[in-house]
Amino acid sequence: MAIGDTGPLEHPLQRFFTCARPQPTFQWERYQLRDVLVINHPQCQAVFSRQGGQLLHFQPTGQKPWLWCASQWPQVGAIRGGVPVCWPWVGRHPGEGGWPANGWGRLLDWKLIESQERDEGVSLHWRLSLWDWQADLYAELGQGMDLRLETQHEDSEPCQFGHALHAYWRISDIADVALEGLDGAQGYDGISRSACEQKGELRVLGSCQRVFDHAGRLELQDAAWQRRLSIDTRDSLNTAIWHPGSRPLLGVGGSEAMGFLRVEAVSGVDDCLSLAPGQQARLSLQAHLVH
Repeated sequence: MAIGDTGPLEHPLQRFFTCARPQPTFQWERYQLRDVLVINHPQCQAVFSRQGGQLLHFQPTGQKPWLWCASQWPQVGAIRGGVPVCWPWVGRHPGEGGWPANGWGRLLDWKLIESQERDEGVSLHWRLSLWDWQADLYAELGQGMDLRLETQHEDSEPCQFGHALHAYWRISDIADVALEGLDGAQGYDGISRSACEQKGELRVLGSCQRVFDHAGRLELQDAAWQRRLSIDTRDSLNTAIWHPGSRPLLGVGGSEAMGFLRVEAVSGVDDCLSLAPGQQARLSLQAHLVH
């Protein structure tokens, strides 16, 4: 969106980039009761939330936004959108019913260890330490997006573990997109509660909640925007696809939900991983534009 354009914002966080004055590359702001780090670089624009170490907005220069984010956030609790870091479990906790879905990582403040800029873009290092666990999130942002989550476990006993990079990809409309790269993949359909096999490209008709035994490259094709995004989940055990369909989402307007498809890298979504003392775990999510 050009400066001075009076049309609707492509993304609620683009408000930070409409100022005609020069802006620093990294600048902390306060928005909807959260501390957010606004990144303005010649190669890209981005916004992180300190809560969750969550990348909420990413837009390479000259392109439409890659990530979707809800316009209204709850006063407390997890922010829906961007790339939530689910850690150190995914979904419901296997033993504690009252603990938050998708782990403490989405709710706690992460520490920004390092931020650097160079001609190609920016790099950031976020960290969360919790009990005998340490999570490090590394981000490389420019004309592409590269996120890497590393976990160190220093407990004296083996522990159950799960993690995910829960990316909400911004799209023109859910009816106009197709996901390629899952042909023949086996998985589980959470709507029908049965095993499934993907045949050909995946198009979302209604609600979708599937977890595939897949790791690697996918292509998100958006016909209306004439855009093809390569999404790589190479380090994960599974690739999960989710969209609510017509089901209302708390705090999300009805038409808002049509503007995303969640394609995520996840390990330990059902059968939790077991990490031995001193063992590390890694997860990554990469994306680039297909020309």
